Amino acid sequence: MRIESNAKLNSAVMTTTKILGAGLLLAITGCSTLSSLNPFASKPSTRNQPAALTEVKPTATVRTVWSEKIGKAGQYSFAPAVVGGDVFTAAADGTITRINATTGRSVWSINAGTKLTAGVGSDGDTIVVAGEKGTVLAFDGNGKQRWKAQASSEVLSTPAVGQNVVIVRSLDNRVVALDAETGVRKWFLQRTAPALTLRTSPGITIVNSTAFVGLAGGRLLAVTLTNGAPRWEVAVGDPRGTTELERIADISGSPVVSGRDVCAVAYQGRVACFDAASGTPRWAKPLSSDVGVAVDERFVYASDERGGLSAFARDGGTSIWRTTQLANRRLSTPVSSNRLVAVGDYQGYIHFFSKEDGSLAARISTDGSPILAAPVSAGANFIFQTQSGTLVAVAAE
Repeated sequence: MRIESNAKLNSAVMTTTKILGAGLLLAITGCSTLSSLNPFASKPSTRNQPAALTEVKPTATVRTVWSEKIGKAGQYSFAPAVVGGDVFTAAADGTITRINATTGRSVWSINAGTKLTAGVGSDGDTIVVAGEKGTVLAFDGNGKQRWKAQASSEVLSTPAVGQNVVIVRSLDNRVVALDAETGVRKWFLQRTAPALTLRTSPGITIVNSTAFVGLAGGRLLAVTLTNGAPRWEVAVGDPRGTTELERIADISGSPVVSGRDVCAVAYQGRVACFDAASGTPRWAKPLSSDVGVAVDERFVYASDERGGLSAFARDGGTSIWRTTQLANRRLSTPVSSNRLVAVGDYQGYIHFFSKEDGSLAARISTDGSPILAAPVSAGANFIFQTQSGTLVAVAAE
């Protein structure tokens, strides 16, 4: 992950200047390179050695159902989207693929004609990705290009699609709603971007008539989908400290809406749940994460920046368990299904833990490259996308 200076966001060349913690990458406008660490590389910083993997005594059976090559992610993170019985994926070279979630067979594969920086967002009828220099591209369910639009700056957050609207957040903290059929702008809103932000992708979640938008600066915003009117805005991370680095508190990953709750996490902030209708806080706990949360009927799961995995009671936020077996292994957003919760790591391993007590239940390998994208579930399967371009469906029993 990198940290972005917003001083001259549209025109400046961003260069690496400092390593932070367990592999955070700092990019400051106009500065010369002092030292570097590629967050997409196979090894973390030697300053924070990753925990060695111990032998697993399996209490669950896991197997690879299917695996498909879909194109490399490069210096970006592309998350798969599951809609109905299909998985939609994107890659840095412009490849967009629709895959049958049950068999792993490609329904179609196209090239967007430009390199991509974010995606893929879809409701099944509209597929949206972001290209270089803020280009936003939409395709229909058969892979035919529908329209092209222009964002105000680079887009790293996956566009959200729903209710015939596409919501795009660009790095300058501008949120734009586009008509899903035509690409015509319906509304926009602007929030001031902090001096430094994580070069990552706070997500957007559409549920019914509301878009829940994660923002730099640790704010979670709920807006009316039809006109962009703010319904409420709350702080998940409060910027604190005397330096700009200490004050980074961006939302990480996508907000998760489940029932009446919306839950989110922030870097150098908190993991918290709010009333989805009013924004009233339900509970919050200190936690720093650069990836998102997972929520099920009973628990909220969060991977922290040090490689810890925690489970909190959804009702009240009581800490249920925390494991540090994967310290400094750069964990992905968790994904929950049945009786297990799973995370990927920087070497492409997928680790499965018991929801009840956090004990390690099983492990499976992929292609050896980092798993940075948020995994998803499709029926009984977990779907993971690696940086080297492998999409894998894993069943756990």
